[in-house]
Amino acid sequence: MSVTKLEAKGIFFDLDGTIVDSREAYYEAARTAFQAIGQKPPEKEAALEIPRRLERKQPISDIIKADTHKFLPVYLEAYYSITTEKTKPLPNVSTALETLSAKAKLALITMRSVPKESLIKELEGFSIAKYFTYVVTALDTHKPKPSPEALIKCVKALDVQICDCIIVGDSVSDVRAGKAAGAKTVAVLSGLFSRQELAEENPDLIIKDVTALPNFIE
Repeated sequence: MSVTKLEAKGIFFDLDGTIVDSREAYYEAARTAFQAIGQKPPEKEAALEIPRRLERKQPISDIIKADTHKFLPVYLEAYYSITTEKTKPLPNVSTALETLSAKAKLALITMRSVPKESLIKELEGFSIAKYFTYVVTALDTHKPKPSPEALIKCVKALDVQICDCIIVGDSVSDVRAGKAAGAKTVAVLSGLFSRQELAEENPDLIIKDVTALPNFIE
């Protein structure tokens, strides 16, 4: 069976669900926010539905059953405050990034609304910051993914052509952003979205997680 091979001069990675496992952070943030509005914390499955909905800009009122304008600031503040403690790199991701960094320039694109410096510090704590030439957070763009804005910033920073780049992510927004920009798209199954949901976006490749990516990059 032939294996799809992708050429790349630049590879742009999503963070949560792609490079790091954020499930515990999502769950703890939900627990904190529900307690703050006087509600019983949800089951883990319901808690993980919140970031899925937010990613797709879908309502969460049926989950919260309260004023989402009060819930969301507490939720997001809690999430950002515990990411260093509660997120962790996916198994063997450092080895994969080291291999890939020898083949292409790597950048990181995250929808977290945090200063770039604090995110780089978190990556340094995981000993993976050294692999990324450029980092873009939500504070660095006017429009988040699925807008191609963050990818275009990476292209300029890395001095590469968008057609020679790949975006790797666990969400439909990552694939849509890549297609909008004109990049190749790789979806990973290590995050919150199912194979079926990702397949409906027609990425160039779907893999289990980032550790499989070096096998597909020429």
